[in-house]
Amino acid sequence: MKSDHRPTNAFRLIVTGGGTGGHTYPALTAIRALQQRLAAEARALDVLWIGTTDGLEARVAPAEGIAFATVATGKIRRSSNPLKMMSAANMKDMARVPLGVAQARKIVSDFQPDVVLATGGYVAVPAGLAARMCRRPLVLHEQTVRLGLANRKLAGSAARIAVSSEATVPLLPEAVRGAAVVTGNPIRPEVLAGHPDKAVEALGLRGFDRRLPTVYVTGGAQGSQQINNLVRDALPWLLERANVIHQCGPDNVEELRQHAAALPLPLAGRYYLAGFVGPELPDVLALADVVVSRSGAGTLAELTALGKPAVFIPLASSAGNEQAHNARYLEGAGAAVALLGDVTADRLRDAVGPLLADPARREAMAQRARAHGRPDAADRLVDVILSAASG
Repeated sequence: MKSDHRPTNAFRLIVTGGGTGGHTYPALTAIRALQQRLAAEARALDVLWIGTTDGLEARVAPAEGIAFATVATGKIRRSSNPLKMMSAANMKDMARVPLGVAQARKIVSDFQPDVVLATGGYVAVPAGLAARMCRRPLVLHEQTVRLGLANRKLAGSAARIAVSSEATVPLLPEAVRGAAVVTGNPIRPEVLAGHPDKAVEALGLRGFDRRLPTVYVTGGAQGSQQINNLVRDALPWLLERANVIHQCGPDNVEELRQHAAALPLPLAGRYYLAGFVGPELPDVLALADVVVSRSGAGTLAELTALGKPAVFIPLASSAGNEQAHNARYLEGAGAAVALLGDVTADRLRDAVGPLLADPARREAMAQRARAHGRPDAADRLVDVILSAASG
């Protein structure tokens, strides 16, 4: 894909990665930050995103006005059993990788990027390999503590490996540690600009008692049945001690609303139930004193940048058990509480109770969380991209 009307001083960037928000949104935030940096120097950014037809990036990139190209990809279905790894579906997908590499090589060769940025997901492999074949600098960005499968495959080809945590560096193969730069995980700047009173106004939280702490519960955009059930079972106890904003997923609102209908006043007024929290999320996070959530890389980046005490309930089926690893890492630093294994409402109460009862404990955990936060991660990643382009 060639751009025939490309500004001569434009910085040319190919971005590859996606499938999920964890790979897509850091890339998008980095693109916006790079665009701003270049605009300050009166330079343009010419960017092309290589993704899959059915990943989140296929919707996000065009909506942002970013040129988008697709390549054939092979998704590896992981298993601890090597025989299962040789499944028919895996073999069929692996056979698609060479075609994807050939397609990506043509795209990279035509576009001639200054840098290729890969943020993970299986789509990143063909474009990352094509960058090496075309002798274009490859920058990897890893959102989680341990390198994901795609980035592990590409690490030996990378000019720079941007990682989100110091804890990642010793886990890298020794031969590539010299290429590692700790940047953090880019987060949207608007997340840092929330205001508690705006959340009260926007959501109409008239029944909230501002003398009590506020708990924000989220299981991600679709909600989490596990987290929803735990909060439902602990709800009267929680509402005696706190206000609760519960983002439960659009499909779960009705069932939880029926359950909440039995709450006595004034407890019912301290419970706000939402299928989805959209533009008001920064304000909700600003209002929250404690967050109960999954422990994906994006969530960790936002909560640590904001310095929010958190109780993490990791998604057990996350790739490579990454969410449990993330949660354990922050718990070990005293920056969060991790609830692993068989989580019950009693365990949730035991985890949240001391934080709700003791503002000093919350503040200590907030400070430790903030010590792991990198609100300037997007700018740091832009530094890495620009340095890779200049050799």
